Amino acid sequence: MRKRRILVIDDSEDIHKDFVRILTPGPAQEWEDLARLEEALFGVAPPSTKSTHPGFELDSVFQGREGVAKVRQALAEGRPYSLVFLDYRMPPGWNGFETLRHLRKVAPSLPVVLCSAFSDYSLEEMRREFGQAHGLTELKKPFKKNEVYQVAVALTDEPERVAS
Repeated sequence: MRKRRILVIDDSEDIHKDFVRILTPGPAQEWEDLARLEEALFGVAPPSTKSTHPGFELDSVFQGREGVAKVRQALAEGRPYSLVFLDYRMPPGWNGFETLRHLRKVAPSLPVVLCSAFSDYSLEEMRREFGQAHGLTELKKPFKKNEVYQVAVALTDEPERVAS
């Protein structure tokens, strides 16, 4: 099974570490904990914790311009991203809104999750600007581990989709 590629664009190194911890499994104990959580939430235990992980490959950048360049490069290499987690505020460079504007020019169908404790723009404003496109979602910081995981799985559920 091909890994689902995810790009994190955020100016905080700690946030990058959180995404790595959540989406790229370390010790089996973490996945057993997640399986217990899924069982508590959904009432059904997965048959094997190893088979439940969809296989994410993470890349990280600290600014919007770098993120757009990474998306462009991934497309050129034929290894597009399945999802982008994008911060709203990333001084001194482009904010999330400006970054999203450029991402939509490069990869219009690429799902993007806007992440921030602050909302300089409402999701409705973003949708007015960018349309009701598939995959424009918002996740408020601080986020919970299972929220990030569930959003990543849901928005990358079509691993063969080409973000162009």
